[in-house]
Amino acid sequence: MSSEATDLFRNTIQHHSKSFSFASTLIPSDSRHAVEVLYTCCRHVDDAIDLAPVETHSVVIRALKQQLDAIYEGTPSSDPVLTAMQDVVTRYEIPRLYPAELLEGMEMDTAGYSYHDLDALLLYCYRVAGTVGLMMSHVLGVRNSEALQHALHLGMAMQITNICRDVAEDWERDRLYIPQEILLRHGAARLISRVGKTQPNEYGEALSGAVAELLDLADQYYASADKGMISLNGRSALAVRSARHIYADIGRVLRERGCEVFGGRAYVTRPRKYALAIKALTHTLVEIPARLRNPFTRAPLSQPLRFPNDVLLFESEEGSPNSQKKESQQL
Repeated sequence: MSSEATDLFRNTIQHHSKSFSFASTLIPSDSRHAVEVLYTCCRHVDDAIDLAPVETHSVVIRALKQQLDAIYEGTPSSDPVLTAMQDVVTRYEIPRLYPAELLEGMEMDTAGYSYHDLDALLLYCYRVAGTVGLMMSHVLGVRNSEALQHALHLGMAMQITNICRDVAEDWERDRLYIPQEILLRHGAARLISRVGKTQPNEYGEALSGAVAELLDLADQYYASADKGMISLNGRSALAVRSARHIYADIGRVLRERGCEVFGGRAYVTRPRKYALAIKALTHTLVEIPARLRNPFTRAPLSQPLRFPNDVLLFESEEGSPNSQKKESQQL
């Protein structure tokens, strides 16, 4: 691959995601390029939709699905992003279901999908971010297939964090991802009819409460993700754990300012990122004896995970987001 193409993938991460760019430098060199390709391809999908006029979104989605077909059919392409992605999905045996679901998530955005309940939001988070965690698992490798659920939970936790951070930006784009049932619980049931209009300052307290509830939910998914770190090799665990701590720290910043969503974009400072990377390193060093007893070998990942059963079910944990729903279904 040309140096220009390599620079394209690396620069895309550095330009679009400061948090992920920081963590990606810790990824083992033999996997880093594939991770950069995955990120760039996901960014390619985002930009293709976001930069296109609204009236052409259905055409753009259809074209992206055709590109995905070409990738998995092995059709040659002059586009360096599609060519590189074709190599990655073939080399790491990434199921077509994952990028296909990612496109379905993007289509939820273009169709103006309304999130009435939590399950609807979790479906969206699985599609646009959980699938990325699953694809990353194929690239980085995991020692057992059970770790896949923890990987997709990390992606979902990060997406929930992003949703909480970006309420103001999404509002300006006529979008609101906070489920209606949560808004109702905090006294903002009518907020959905105001999306895209002037900032709803009278709903500030209600929005703060809803965001705080979603951040608590994200923490539960982060906790699930933590259980999968031991299934990565040491260097990958350091990189993924660093990203996990940095993204979760956005929630800390939001909480410290009372979950005020229209108070400017929450971000983690570079010195804080270094401190969180050291925290991740400490946790990873503690795992060294266990890793020495059980040397890392990649597990075959032949069975793709699907929504909802492979996604929503935590390991029979009381207090998990879906524990009450599971109990009611069993009665």
